[in-house]
Amino acid sequence: MTTTVRRDLNNPVFQRQLFGLDKQERNQVLNTLRKLSELTWEQIYSDKGLRWERILTKIGSNGENLYSLRVSHSFRAVAHRDGDWLCLDAVHPDHDSTYS
Repeated sequence: MTTTVRRDLNNPVFQRQLFGLDKQERNQVLNTLRKLSELTWEQIYSDKGLRWERILTKIGSNGENLYSLRVSHSFRAVAHRDGDWLCLDAVHPDHDSTYS
């Protein structure tokens, strides 16, 4: 049985950045988070709109692989996978800052 992805939004950096967005931007990100709650990992990996991709230039604080995914038309998020959990680490309004 394939289950939907569990989301961890508790990273303080992610929360600070999310709450700092204006209302329209925040709603776009929240709509993507709602979409993520309905998807399996395979669907996330293959979703053309999310554009899930590994960030080769960075690793997480615990040595984990980091990934980029589109959360709005102008924003990308940095995340990592921890078992069934998708852990959101940051939101970047500038596509290039996601990778540096």
